[in-house]
Amino acid sequence: MENLKIKNSITAIALLLALGSCKAPKAAVDKTETQAMPEAYVSSKDTMNSATIKWKKFFPDQHLQKLVDEALKNNQELAMTLQEIEIARNDVRVKKGMLLPTVNAVASAGVEKVGLYTSQGAGDSSADITPGKEVPENLQDYMLGLHMTWEVDIWKKLRNSKKAAFSRYLATVEGKNFVVTNLVAEIANSYYELLSYDNQLDIIQQTITLQKNALEIVKAQKEAGRANELGVKKFEAEVLNSQSREFEIQQQIKETENKINFLCGRYPQPVERDKTTLISQVPQSIKEGIPSQLLTNRPDIKQAELELMATKCDVKAARAEFYPSFTINGGVGFNAFKTSYLFTSPESLMYNLIGDLTAPLINRSAIKAEFNKAKAEQLKAMYNYQKTILNGYVEVSNQLSNIKNLEQFYDLKNKEVQSLTTAIDASNELFKSSRADYFEVLMTQRDALESKLELIEAKKEQFNAVTNVYRALGGGWN
Repeated sequence: MENLKIKNSITAIALLLALGSCKAPKAAVDKTETQAMPEAYVSSKDTMNSATIKWKKFFPDQHLQKLVDEALKNNQELAMTLQEIEIARNDVRVKKGMLLPTVNAVASAGVEKVGLYTSQGAGDSSADITPGKEVPENLQDYMLGLHMTWEVDIWKKLRNSKKAAFSRYLATVEGKNFVVTNLVAEIANSYYELLSYDNQLDIIQQTITLQKNALEIVKAQKEAGRANELGVKKFEAEVLNSQSREFEIQQQIKETENKINFLCGRYPQPVERDKTTLISQVPQSIKEGIPSQLLTNRPDIKQAELELMATKCDVKAARAEFYPSFTINGGVGFNAFKTSYLFTSPESLMYNLIGDLTAPLINRSAIKAEFNKAKAEQLKAMYNYQKTILNGYVEVSNQLSNIKNLEQFYDLKNKEVQSLTTAIDASNELFKSSRADYFEVLMTQRDALESKLELIEAKKEQFNAVTNVYRALGGGWN
Protein backbone atom coordinates (compact mmCIF):
# COMPACT_ATOMS: atom_id res chain seq x y z
CA MET A 1 0.00 0.00 0.00
CA GLU A 2 2.82 2.36 0.95
CA ASN A 3 4.67 1.62 -2.29
CA LEU A 4 1.52 2.39 -4.25
CA LYS A 5 1.28 5.83 -2.61
CA ILE A 6 4.89 6.57 -3.48
CA LYS A 7 4.36 5.51 -7.10
CA ASN A 8 1.25 7.68 -7.34
CA SER A 9 3.17 10.66 -5.93
CA ILE A 10 6.00 10.20 -8.41
CA THR A 11 3.49 9.93 -11.26
CA ALA A 12 1.77 13.15 -10.15
CA ILE A 13 5.09 14.99 -9.94
CA ALA A 14 6.14 13.80 -13.40
CA LEU A 15 2.77 14.88 -14.83
CA LEU A 16 3.15 18.29 -13.20
CA LEU A 17 6.62 18.71 -14.67
CA ALA A 18 5.43 17.71 -18.11
CA LEU A 19 2.45 20.05 -18.03
CA GLY A 20 4.57 22.90 -16.78
CA SER A 21 7.24 22.59 -19.45
CA CYS A 22 5.44 21.43 -22.54
CA LYS A 23 4.31 24.91 -23.52
CA ALA A 24 7.50 26.82 -22.73
CA PRO A 25 8.36 29.14 -25.67
CA LYS A 26 11.56 28.87 -27.56
CA ALA A 27 14.51 30.98 -26.50
CA ALA A 28 15.17 34.19 -28.38
CA VAL A 29 16.73 33.73 -31.78
CA ASP A 30 20.38 34.75 -31.75
CA LYS A 31 20.51 37.71 -34.13
CA THR A 32 23.50 39.34 -32.51
CA GLU A 33 25.94 39.04 -35.41
CA THR A 34 27.21 42.49 -36.36
CA GLN A 35 28.31 43.82 -39.72
CA ALA A 36 32.00 43.25 -40.34
CA MET A 37 34.12 46.33 -39.64
CA PRO A 38 36.45 47.74 -42.32
CA GLU A 39 40.04 46.55 -42.05
CA ALA A 40 41.46 50.09 -41.94
CA TYR A 41 40.32 53.71 -41.56
CA VAL A 42 42.20 54.85 -44.66
CA SER A 43 44.79 52.45 -46.05
CA SER A 44 47.31 51.80 -43.28
CA LYS A 45 46.88 48.63 -41.22
CA ASP A 46 49.45 49.61 -38.59
CA THR A 47 48.24 48.35 -35.18
CA MET A 48 49.97 51.13 -33.21
CA ASN A 49 47.14 52.89 -31.39
CA SER A 50 47.24 56.17 -29.47
CA ALA A 51 44.35 54.99 -27.27
CA THR A 52 46.82 52.90 -25.26
CA ILE A 53 48.74 56.02 -24.17
CA LYS A 54 47.86 57.15 -20.65
CA TRP A 55 46.24 60.56 -20.57
CA LYS A 56 49.02 62.17 -18.50
CA LYS A 57 51.52 61.28 -21.20
CA PHE A 58 49.18 62.32 -23.99
CA PHE A 59 48.60 65.76 -22.40
CA PRO A 60 52.05 66.94 -21.22
CA ASP A 61 50.90 70.42 -20.09
CA GLN A 62 51.23 70.40 -16.27
CA HIS A 63 48.48 72.98 -15.77
CA LEU A 64 46.10 70.81 -17.78
CA GLN A 65 47.14 67.72 -15.83
CA LYS A 66 46.34 69.45 -12.52
CA LEU A 67 42.89 70.40 -13.79
CA VAL A 68 42.14 66.85 -14.94
CA ASP A 69 43.34 65.40 -11.62
CA GLU A 70 41.06 67.75 -9.73
CA ALA A 71 38.11 66.95 -11.97
CA LEU A 72 38.59 63.20 -11.46
CA LYS A 73 38.40 63.79 -7.71
CA ASN A 74 35.55 66.29 -7.51
CA ASN A 75 33.35 66.03 -10.61
CA GLN A 76 29.74 65.38 -9.55
CA GLU A 77 28.73 63.38 -12.62
CA LEU A 78 31.65 61.03 -12.08
CA ALA A 79 30.72 60.72 -8.40
CA MET A 80 27.16 59.73 -9.38
CA THR A 81 28.54 57.14 -11.78
CA LEU A 82 30.60 55.62 -8.97
CA GLN A 83 27.40 55.25 -6.95
CA GLU A 84 25.80 53.45 -9.89
CA ILE A 85 28.68 50.97 -9.69
CA GLU A 86 27.98 50.48 -5.98
CA ILE A 87 24.28 49.93 -6.70
CA ALA A 88 25.11 47.31 -9.34
CA ARG A 89 27.63 45.61 -7.04
CA ASN A 90 24.99 45.21 -4.32
CA ASP A 91 22.48 43.93 -6.86
CA VAL A 92 24.96 41.12 -7.65
CA ARG A 93 25.12 40.31 -3.94
CA VAL A 94 21.31 40.18 -3.78
CA LYS A 95 21.11 37.78 -6.74
CA LYS A 96 23.89 35.63 -5.26
CA GLY A 97 22.07 35.44 -1.95
CA MET A 98 18.92 34.16 -3.67
CA LEU A 99 20.82 31.01 -4.64
CA LEU A 100 21.35 30.12 -0.97
CA PRO A 101 18.82 28.96 1.63
CA THR A 102 17.19 31.64 3.75
CA VAL A 103 17.32 30.86 7.47
CA ASN A 104 15.41 32.98 9.99
CA ALA A 105 15.27 32.86 13.76
CA VAL A 106 11.69 32.72 15.02
CA ALA A 107 10.36 33.47 18.50
CA SER A 108 6.62 33.67 19.16
CA ALA A 109 4.18 33.77 22.06
CA GLY A 110 0.37 33.61 22.03
CA VAL A 111 -2.78 32.35 23.60
CA GLU A 112 -5.63 30.39 22.05
CA LYS A 113 -9.11 29.28 23.09
CA VAL A 114 -10.94 26.91 20.80
CA GLY A 115 -14.64 26.13 20.87
CA LEU A 116 -15.72 23.07 22.84
CA TYR A 117 -17.89 21.85 19.99
CA THR A 118 -14.96 21.41 17.62
CA SER A 119 -12.79 18.41 17.02
CA GLN A 120 -9.83 20.11 18.69
CA GLY A 121 -11.91 21.43 21.60
CA ALA A 122 -13.60 18.05 22.20
CA GLY A 123 -10.21 16.32 22.11
CA ASP A 124 -8.59 18.80 24.51
CA SER A 125 -11.46 18.51 27.05
CA SER A 126 -11.07 14.75 27.25
CA ALA A 127 -7.27 14.72 27.45
CA ASP A 128 -4.81 15.28 30.25
CA ILE A 129 -1.48 16.99 29.77
CA THR A 130 -0.13 15.12 32.73
CA PRO A 131 -2.03 12.55 34.80
CA GLY A 132 -4.83 14.39 36.62
CA LYS A 133 -4.18 17.74 34.92
CA GLU A 134 -6.50 18.72 32.09
CA VAL A 135 -5.65 20.87 29.12
CA PRO A 136 -6.30 24.53 30.08
CA GLU A 137 -9.25 26.26 28.45
CA ASN A 138 -7.03 29.21 27.51
CA LEU A 139 -4.05 27.47 25.97
CA GLN A 140 -0.84 29.47 25.72
CA ASP A 141 1.69 28.81 22.98
CA TYR A 142 5.44 29.53 23.03
CA MET A 143 7.86 28.73 20.24
CA LEU A 144 11.56 29.30 19.69
CA GLY A 145 13.41 27.92 16.67
CA LEU A 146 14.72 28.34 13.14
CA HIS A 147 12.83 28.48 9.85
CA MET A 148 14.44 27.72 6.48
CA THR A 149 13.26 28.20 2.89
CA TRP A 150 15.22 27.37 -0.24
CA GLU A 151 14.28 27.50 -3.89
CA VAL A 152 16.31 24.83 -5.65
CA ASP A 153 17.60 26.34 -8.88
CA ILE A 154 16.74 23.40 -11.15
CA TRP A 155 16.40 25.39 -14.37
CA LYS A 156 19.22 27.89 -13.66
CA LYS A 157 16.76 30.75 -13.38
CA LEU A 158 18.50 32.26 -10.36
CA ARG A 159 21.97 31.63 -11.74
CA ASN A 160 21.08 33.41 -14.99
CA SER A 161 19.68 36.32 -12.98
CA LYS A 162 22.98 36.47 -11.12
CA LYS A 163 24.94 36.42 -14.39
CA ALA A 164 22.78 39.24 -15.73
CA ALA A 165 23.40 41.31 -12.61
CA PHE A 166 27.14 40.68 -12.81
CA SER A 167 27.23 41.72 -16.48
CA ARG A 168 25.42 44.93 -15.59
CA TYR A 169 27.90 45.56 -12.80
CA LEU A 170 30.76 45.25 -15.29
CA ALA A 171 28.81 47.51 -17.67
CA THR A 172 28.61 50.24 -15.00
CA VAL A 173 32.38 50.01 -14.58
CA GLU A 174 32.79 50.57 -18.32
CA GLY A 175 30.22 53.35 -18.07
CA LYS A 176 32.43 55.01 -15.46
CA ASN A 177 35.43 54.69 -17.79
CA PHE A 178 33.39 56.30 -20.57
CA VAL A 179 32.51 59.21 -18.28
CA VAL A 180 36.21 59.60 -17.42
CA THR A 181 37.14 59.58 -21.12
CA ASN A 182 34.62 62.31 -21.91
CA LEU A 183 35.56 64.31 -18.83
CA VAL A 184 39.28 64.31 -19.70
CA ALA A 185 38.52 65.33 -23.28
CA GLU A 186 36.08 68.05 -22.23
CA ILE A 187 38.59 69.53 -19.78
CA ALA A 188 41.31 69.48 -22.46
CA ASN A 189 39.09 71.05 -25.13
CA SER A 190 37.94 73.79 -22.74
CA TYR A 191 41.54 74.43 -21.69
CA TYR A 192 42.69 74.89 -25.30
CA GLU A 193 39.68 77.11 -25.94
CA LEU A 194 40.71 79.26 -22.98
CA LEU A 195 44.26 79.54 -24.34
CA SER A 196 42.90 80.57 -27.74
CA TYR A 197 40.87 83.37 -26.14
CA ASP A 198 43.99 84.54 -24.29
CA ASN A 199 45.91 84.75 -27.55
CA GLN A 200 43.02 86.40 -29.38
CA LEU A 201 42.86 89.02 -26.63
CA ASP A 202 46.58 89.74 -27.06
CA ILE A 203 46.13 90.11 -30.83
CA ILE A 204 43.22 92.50 -30.43
CA GLN A 205 45.14 94.60 -27.92
CA GLN A 206 48.11 94.75 -30.29
CA THR A 207 45.79 95.72 -33.12
CA ILE A 208 44.23 98.48 -31.00
CA THR A 209 47.72 99.92 -30.49
CA LEU A 210 48.33 99.89 -34.25
CA GLN A 211 44.94 101.45 -34.92
CA LYS A 212 45.53 104.20 -32.38
CA ASN A 213 48.87 105.00 -34.01
CA ALA A 214 47.15 105.19 -37.38
CA LEU A 215 44.47 107.43 -35.84
CA GLU A 216 47.13 109.84 -34.58
CA ILE A 217 48.67 109.92 -38.04
CA VAL A 218 45.40 110.75 -39.77
CA LYS A 219 44.68 113.43 -37.17
CA ALA A 220 48.06 114.97 -37.91
CA GLN A 221 47.37 114.78 -41.63
CA LYS A 222 44.02 116.50 -41.11
CA GLU A 223 45.70 119.37 -39.31
CA ALA A 224 48.17 119.59 -42.17
CA GLY A 225 45.30 119.62 -44.65
CA ARG A 226 46.19 116.29 -46.17
CA ALA A 227 43.17 114.40 -44.71
CA ASN A 228 39.58 115.18 -43.79
CA GLU A 229 37.21 114.58 -40.89
CA LEU A 230 35.74 111.50 -42.57
CA GLY A 231 39.07 109.71 -42.37
CA VAL A 232 39.46 110.61 -38.70
CA LYS A 233 35.99 109.31 -37.82
CA LYS A 234 36.54 106.07 -39.75
CA PHE A 235 39.75 105.39 -37.80
CA GLU A 236 38.02 106.26 -34.50
CA ALA A 237 35.18 103.86 -35.31
CA GLU A 238 37.66 101.09 -36.08
CA VAL A 239 39.39 101.60 -32.71
CA LEU A 240 36.04 101.54 -30.90
CA ASN A 241 35.02 98.36 -32.73
CA SER A 242 38.22 96.59 -31.68
CA GLN A 243 37.83 97.79 -28.09
CA SER A 244 34.30 96.37 -27.98
CA ARG A 245 35.61 93.02 -29.22
CA GLU A 246 38.18 93.11 -26.44
CA PHE A 247 35.43 93.12 -23.80
CA GLU A 248 33.53 90.42 -25.68
CA ILE A 249 36.55 88.10 -25.52
CA GLN A 250 37.08 88.92 -21.84
CA GLN A 251 33.56 87.66 -21.19
CA GLN A 252 34.27 84.49 -23.16
CA ILE A 253 37.40 83.95 -21.08
CA LYS A 254 35.36 84.28 -17.89
CA GLU A 255 32.70 81.82 -19.08
CA THR A 256 35.28 79.29 -20.22
CA GLU A 257 37.10 79.53 -16.89
CA ASN A 258 33.84 78.90 -15.08
CA LYS A 259 33.06 75.94 -17.33
CA ILE A 260 36.39 74.40 -16.35
CA ASN A 261 35.74 75.21 -12.68
CA PHE A 262 32.35 73.51 -12.91
CA LEU A 263 33.88 70.37 -14.44
CA CYS A 264 36.42 70.40 -11.59
CA GLY A 265 33.58 70.62 -9.04
CA ARG A 266 34.69 73.96 -7.62
CA TYR A 267 33.39 77.51 -7.40
CA PRO A 268 34.60 80.19 -9.87
CA GLN A 269 38.27 81.06 -9.55
CA PRO A 270 41.15 81.91 -11.90
CA VAL A 271 42.44 78.99 -13.93
CA GLU A 272 46.21 78.62 -13.96
CA ARG A 273 47.61 78.33 -17.48
CA ASP A 274 50.44 79.25 -19.82
CA LYS A 275 48.92 81.04 -22.79
CA THR A 276 52.08 80.57 -24.88
CA THR A 277 51.42 76.81 -24.90
CA LEU A 278 48.95 77.04 -27.76
CA ILE A 279 51.44 78.70 -30.10
CA SER A 280 54.68 77.10 -28.96
CA GLN A 281 53.50 73.47 -28.82
CA VAL A 282 52.58 71.09 -31.63
CA PRO A 283 49.55 68.79 -31.14
CA GLN A 284 50.28 65.17 -30.30
CA SER A 285 50.67 62.93 -33.35
CA ILE A 286 47.97 60.29 -33.67
CA LYS A 287 48.26 56.57 -34.41
CA GLU A 288 44.78 55.34 -35.21
CA GLY A 289 45.52 51.61 -35.34
CA ILE A 290 42.86 49.41 -36.93
CA PRO A 291 39.06 49.67 -36.50
CA SER A 292 38.65 46.33 -34.70
CA GLN A 293 40.65 47.75 -31.78
CA LEU A 294 37.65 49.93 -30.96
CA LEU A 295 35.93 46.82 -29.56
CA THR A 296 38.51 46.56 -26.79
CA ASN A 297 39.51 50.21 -26.36
CA ARG A 298 36.24 52.15 -26.26
CA PRO A 299 34.43 51.86 -22.92
CA ASP A 300 31.01 52.64 -24.42
CA ILE A 301 31.32 49.72 -26.87
CA LYS A 302 32.36 47.35 -24.08
CA GLN A 303 29.48 48.68 -21.96
CA ALA A 304 26.98 48.01 -24.77
CA GLU A 305 28.39 44.50 -25.22
CA LEU A 306 28.00 43.72 -21.52
CA GLU A 307 24.45 45.06 -21.54
CA LEU A 308 23.72 42.70 -24.43
CA MET A 309 25.15 39.76 -22.46
CA ALA A 310 22.95 40.71 -19.51
CA THR A 311 19.80 40.71 -21.64
CA LYS A 312 20.65 37.24 -22.96
CA CYS A 313 20.72 35.97 -19.38
CA ASP A 314 17.45 37.80 -18.69
CA VAL A 315 15.79 35.89 -21.54
CA LYS A 316 16.99 32.55 -20.14
CA ALA A 317 15.75 33.46 -16.66
CA ALA A 318 12.37 34.58 -18.04
CA ARG A 319 12.02 31.31 -20.00
CA ALA A 320 12.67 29.31 -16.83
CA GLU A 321 9.53 30.86 -15.29
CA PHE A 322 7.48 28.51 -17.47
CA TYR A 323 8.99 25.47 -15.72
CA PRO A 324 7.99 24.12 -12.31
CA SER A 325 9.81 25.55 -9.31
CA PHE A 326 10.91 23.37 -6.39
CA THR A 327 11.00 24.97 -2.95
CA ILE A 328 12.04 23.34 0.32
CA ASN A 329 10.64 24.70 3.58
CA GLY A 330 11.61 23.47 6.99
CA GLY A 331 11.94 24.38 10.61
CA VAL A 332 13.29 23.12 13.90
CA GLY A 333 12.89 24.37 17.46
CA PHE A 334 10.99 24.06 20.71
CA ASN A 335 7.26 24.51 21.15
CA ALA A 336 5.23 24.33 24.40
CA PHE A 337 2.17 25.83 26.11
CA LYS A 338 4.22 26.81 29.16
CA THR A 339 7.67 28.41 29.32
CA SER A 340 8.89 25.93 31.93
CA TYR A 341 8.27 23.12 29.43
CA LEU A 342 9.80 24.98 26.44
CA PHE A 343 13.20 23.29 26.51
CA THR A 344 12.00 19.87 27.62
CA SER A 345 13.32 17.35 25.13
CA PRO A 346 12.07 15.39 23.32
CA GLU A 347 8.52 16.37 24.40
CA SER A 348 8.82 20.04 23.28
CA LEU A 349 11.07 19.42 20.32
CA MET A 350 9.41 20.14 16.94
CA TYR A 351 10.56 20.05 13.35
CA ASN A 352 9.11 19.96 9.85
CA LEU A 353 10.37 19.56 6.29
CA ILE A 354 8.20 20.23 3.24
CA GLY A 355 9.04 20.18 -0.44
CA ASP A 356 6.78 22.20 -2.76
CA LEU A 357 6.71 21.70 -6.50
CA THR A 358 4.66 24.35 -8.30
CA ALA A 359 4.14 24.92 -11.99
CA PRO A 360 2.08 27.53 -13.86
CA LEU A 361 -0.84 25.80 -15.58
CA ILE A 362 -3.53 28.46 -16.09
CA ASN A 363 -3.22 32.19 -16.80
CA ARG A 364 0.35 32.10 -18.07
CA SER A 365 -0.11 35.31 -20.07
CA ALA A 366 1.77 37.41 -17.51
CA ILE A 367 4.77 35.06 -17.65
CA LYS A 368 4.63 35.06 -21.44
CA ALA A 369 4.50 38.87 -21.48
CA GLU A 370 7.59 39.06 -19.28
CA PHE A 371 9.37 36.64 -21.59
CA ASN A 372 8.46 38.65 -24.69
CA LYS A 373 9.58 41.81 -22.92
CA ALA A 374 12.95 40.20 -22.16
CA LYS A 375 13.35 39.18 -25.82
CA ALA A 376 12.55 42.73 -26.95
CA GLU A 377 15.09 44.11 -24.49
CA GLN A 378 17.69 41.73 -25.90
CA LEU A 379 17.06 42.86 -29.48
CA LYS A 380 17.13 46.49 -28.35
CA ALA A 381 20.50 45.91 -26.67
CA MET A 382 21.80 44.20 -29.79
CA TYR A 383 20.84 47.15 -32.01
CA ASN A 384 22.36 49.55 -29.49
CA TYR A 385 25.61 47.55 -29.58
CA GLN A 386 25.71 47.72 -33.37
CA LYS A 387 24.93 51.45 -33.31
CA THR A 388 27.67 52.13 -30.75
CA ILE A 389 30.27 50.34 -32.88
CA LEU A 390 29.18 52.24 -36.00
CA ASN A 391 29.17 55.54 -34.12
CA GLY A 392 32.70 54.89 -32.82
CA TYR A 393 34.02 54.21 -36.32
CA VAL A 394 32.33 57.32 -37.75
CA GLU A 395 33.73 59.53 -34.97
CA VAL A 396 37.28 58.33 -35.61
CA SER A 397 36.89 58.70 -39.38
CA ASN A 398 35.55 62.26 -39.05
CA GLN A 399 38.29 63.39 -36.69
CA LEU A 400 41.11 61.84 -38.74
CA SER A 401 39.83 63.73 -41.78
CA ASN A 402 39.51 66.87 -39.66
CA ILE A 403 43.14 66.64 -38.52
CA LYS A 404 44.39 66.30 -42.09
CA ASN A 405 42.33 69.23 -43.40
CA LEU A 406 43.18 71.46 -40.43
CA GLU A 407 46.91 70.97 -41.08
CA GLN A 408 46.54 72.33 -44.61
CA PHE A 409 44.16 75.09 -43.48
CA TYR A 410 46.60 76.21 -40.78
CA ASP A 411 49.56 76.30 -43.16
CA LEU A 412 47.68 78.44 -45.68
CA LYS A 413 46.26 80.72 -43.00
CA ASN A 414 49.74 81.21 -41.52
CA LYS A 415 51.05 82.35 -44.92
CA GLU A 416 48.08 84.70 -45.23
CA VAL A 417 48.86 86.25 -41.84
CA GLN A 418 52.49 86.77 -42.80
CA SER A 419 51.47 88.49 -46.05
CA LEU A 420 48.95 90.76 -44.31
CA THR A 421 51.41 91.64 -41.55
CA THR A 422 53.85 92.80 -44.21
CA ALA A 423 51.00 94.62 -45.94
CA ILE A 424 50.23 96.59 -42.77
CA ASP A 425 53.74 98.03 -42.65
CA ALA A 426 53.61 98.81 -46.36
CA SER A 427 50.21 100.50 -46.15
CA ASN A 428 51.31 102.65 -43.20
CA GLU A 429 54.37 103.86 -45.09
CA LEU A 430 52.33 104.59 -48.19
CA PHE A 431 49.72 106.37 -46.11
CA LYS A 432 52.34 108.61 -44.50
CA SER A 433 53.59 109.62 -47.93
CA SER A 434 50.00 110.12 -49.22
CA ARG A 435 50.44 107.34 -51.74
CA ALA A 436 47.59 105.30 -50.19
CA ASP A 437 44.28 106.47 -48.73
CA TYR A 438 42.90 105.74 -45.27
CA PHE A 439 40.47 103.15 -46.65
CA GLU A 440 43.33 100.92 -47.82
CA VAL A 441 45.00 101.17 -44.42
CA LEU A 442 41.76 100.35 -42.60
CA MET A 443 40.98 97.35 -44.76
CA THR A 444 44.52 96.00 -44.44
CA GLN A 445 44.42 96.26 -40.64
CA ARG A 446 40.97 94.71 -40.52
CA ASP A 447 41.96 91.81 -42.78
CA ALA A 448 45.12 91.20 -40.77
CA LEU A 449 43.17 91.14 -37.51
CA GLU A 450 40.63 88.66 -38.83
CA SER A 451 43.34 86.43 -40.28
CA LYS A 452 45.31 86.38 -37.02
CA LEU A 453 42.18 85.52 -35.04
CA GLU A 454 41.34 82.78 -37.53
CA LEU A 455 44.90 81.45 -37.24
CA ILE A 456 44.55 81.15 -33.46
CA GLU A 457 41.16 79.51 -33.92
CA ALA A 458 42.67 77.01 -36.36
CA LYS A 459 45.42 76.19 -33.89
CA LYS A 460 42.84 75.54 -31.20
CA GLU A 461 40.83 73.38 -33.59
CA GLN A 462 43.96 71.32 -34.25
CA PHE A 463 44.42 70.61 -30.55
CA ASN A 464 40.71 69.86 -30.18
CA ALA A 465 40.70 67.51 -33.18
CA VAL A 466 43.62 65.55 -31.73
CA THR A 467 41.87 65.40 -28.35
CA ASN A 468 38.63 64.25 -29.97
CA VAL A 469 40.26 61.48 -32.01
CA TYR A 470 42.09 60.34 -28.85
CA ARG A 471 38.69 60.10 -27.14
CA ALA A 472 37.08 58.46 -30.19
CA LEU A 473 39.77 55.79 -30.25
CA GLY A 474 39.00 54.96 -26.62
CA GLY A 475 41.85 56.78 -24.86
CA GLY A 476 41.69 58.86 -21.71
CA TRP A 477 40.20 56.53 -19.09
CA ASN A 478 43.48 54.88 -18.02
